[in-house]
Amino acid sequence: MPDFWTTIQSFAESTTHRIGTQLLKDVGHATASEKADGSLVTQSDRWADAELRRAIAHTFPDHGVLSEEVEHIFPDTEWCWIIDPIDGTTNFARGLPLWGISLGLLYRGTPVFGYVYLPPIQQSFHGFWRGTSDLAMPSGAFLNNAPIRASQAALSHHEFFNICARSVSLLKSPFPAKIRILGVATYNLLSVGAGITLGSVEATPKIWDIAAVWVIVQAAGAVWHSLESEASEPMFPLTVGNDYTERSFPTLVVSYLDLIPIFEPLVKSVAQQT
Repeated sequence: MPDFWTTIQSFAESTTHRIGTQLLKDVGHATASEKADGSLVTQSDRWADAELRRAIAHTFPDHGVLSEEVEHIFPDTEWCWIIDPIDGTTNFARGLPLWGISLGLLYRGTPVFGYVYLPPIQQSFHGFWRGTSDLAMPSGAFLNNAPIRASQAALSHHEFFNICARSVSLLKSPFPAKIRILGVATYNLLSVGAGITLGSVEATPKIWDIAAVWVIVQAAGAVWHSLESEASEPMFPLTVGNDYTERSFPTLVVSYLDLIPIFEPLVKSVAQQT
């Protein structure tokens, strides 16, 4: 009989790949509407959200779920999945082939497993992060089941740094790396863990944007750095009964610690948007 973590990983892989197969048929043809926060949503988002919740309820009936499209209140369960059915909905709706499905598994309010599948480019990221928990579990971060590590390259104008669309006007110049905008929060940050970029910033990510990625990038050796003030409540553990609809987590991720004092002054102002 497979152990718990093998079951978790197999479930995440089979479920996201099954849903991704259908979404690939819909890409570029889905009608999008604007939500209250200005982001887009399609019927494909809602269908994928429902399918993910249904699969979790069937396989792990004692696990809670917090999802982008339906349930934003953190439940009183030891285990909870946080799901983003389509990260990069604007890309998806317009036919741009970069978007993904994100699943994060939390134990007592803190992420311990993350899985992100990007169907258009056939890339699957996953990782395990024990942190301070007492769990017996695997470790490491992987891309298509091959181990990944954050880059240790020296900063230069030939290295990449990812930004989100909301942070473009707030960046200070000159900037010491080549800028890229991907339009997908998960892949934006995962690129650091994969050794593709030296850093990434997200101005207003929600919990469903980062729950899975928080695990993977740290397991890959990258550094997760909050851009919120010290007075703000900590990111994890999440609080039972809290509504995370409006809560943003401005974040800087870098390949190694020495890059924080270089990049943070250049992107710090993005936190003022939350």
